[in-house]
Amino acid sequence: MYDPQPSASHYIDGAYVEDNTGTPIPVIYPATGEVIATLHAATPAVIDAALAAAEIAQKQWARVTPRERGRVLTRAAQIMRARNRELSVLETRDTGKPLQETLVADATSGADALEYFGGVANGLTGEHIPLGDDWVYTIREALGVCVGIGAWNYPTQIACWKAAPALACGNAMVFKPSETTPLCALKIAEILTEAGAPAGLFNVVQGMGAVGAALVTDPRVAKVSLTGSVPTGRKVYAAAAEQMKHVTMELGGKSPLVIFDDADLDNAVGGAINGNFYSSGQVCSNGTRVFVQKGIKEVFLARLAERLKNAVIGDPLDEATSFGPMVSDRQMQIVQGYIEKGKAEGARLVSGGGRVDRDGFYLEPTVFADVTDDMTIAREEIFGPVMAVLDFDTEAEAIARANATEYGLSAGVFTRDLSRGHRVIGQLRAGSCFINSYNDAPVEAPFGGVKASGVGRENSKAALDHWSQLKSVYVRMGDVEAAF
Repeated sequence: MYDPQPSASHYIDGAYVEDNTGTPIPVIYPATGEVIATLHAATPAVIDAALAAAEIAQKQWARVTPRERGRVLTRAAQIMRARNRELSVLETRDTGKPLQETLVADATSGADALEYFGGVANGLTGEHIPLGDDWVYTIREALGVCVGIGAWNYPTQIACWKAAPALACGNAMVFKPSETTPLCALKIAEILTEAGAPAGLFNVVQGMGAVGAALVTDPRVAKVSLTGSVPTGRKVYAAAAEQMKHVTMELGGKSPLVIFDDADLDNAVGGAINGNFYSSGQVCSNGTRVFVQKGIKEVFLARLAERLKNAVIGDPLDEATSFGPMVSDRQMQIVQGYIEKGKAEGARLVSGGGRVDRDGFYLEPTVFADVTDDMTIAREEIFGPVMAVLDFDTEAEAIARANATEYGLSAGVFTRDLSRGHRVIGQLRAGSCFINSYNDAPVEAPFGGVKASGVGRENSKAALDHWSQLKSVYVRMGDVEAAF
């Protein structure tokens, strides 16, 4: 198994790099609260070295054929799959997520991304546009040096979701993980080097907001891709816009999950559990506003409470555990504050609501009913295991209330009437939607939001448009006519 303490804090130009003068970053295991590693934030010299290495590597990489770039990504995916358990254990130590979950959802999904974009790299072609005797052809070109900024909930997956399409298109990347979960991206960098990526192609630097700001504003950077909160996204977007950089933003949400009275009850309850309690509720696309038609509201709540009793709360490294701790003490306290607001504003506590009596940052899966649209827990992103159940009468009412939010990342509908399912989803303003399911995110499907939830798309062929640019070339076959 990997030692949580890396040999150095940063990975630059194909090797580990340390600068102990940087601010210390303690890595805390959420299941116990103990410090399992200490890293250091990048100094200006480290940041400069990473960007300089990326500049050199990118020029070399862009000359490599797309087919060979694809082979490197595919080899990296194969290595990740072979080391899935080691990577999953590290992810669990980094985030606190149960090993039962990380074994199937984290390194595997990162490998999926590398494998997918390794396969589509050879399709990065332009087009021929006939214009009579003349014609135009287009060339898909790399953007250059790109910056990826990760969130703490899916550190392995996010690193790969950004690196795979970026590298497939011929770019280089400097990636900054969240300071809360800094370990896993270093292993992705190692694996890419082992798979044949040039030194400097994928660099990892650690740090807090100041390091991210230095990367975003550096003139050598052509694109910024952030996964994070809406307030952070607004700041990063504004800073990048100052220098007209390309941007993709995958931000937060307060997504609606609409359950009609003809839905399969057990499937609807399962969807609500997946959309609220997977990863201890720390998923940006979660359907945390669960609209349940009044006719089935109480039976839904009863079945939900019954199912929640099956949650196994315990040591995340025990594969029997199905519900783990929050990522940090700070995040736990934030969520506890929202639970208290829910009680104070009159929501009915159906289950949970307290801290689990054990070491670490554990909160019970919490369900509030009789929630109204104006309550804080129905308006603000909580990012924890708190479900708000709201009831409704009509389809039109559900649609209007579901859309009454600044966010637009995801939305889901449960109904046996597929015509209604498609009709309702067609009117919900969200980017990643589900019918009779929730929170599926295959790499083949575009992922991203509308409104305040983001800009651009990750995954699928759509991502290629965000990591490359088109050059058009007009070719005149005859003489040039001029006015004089």
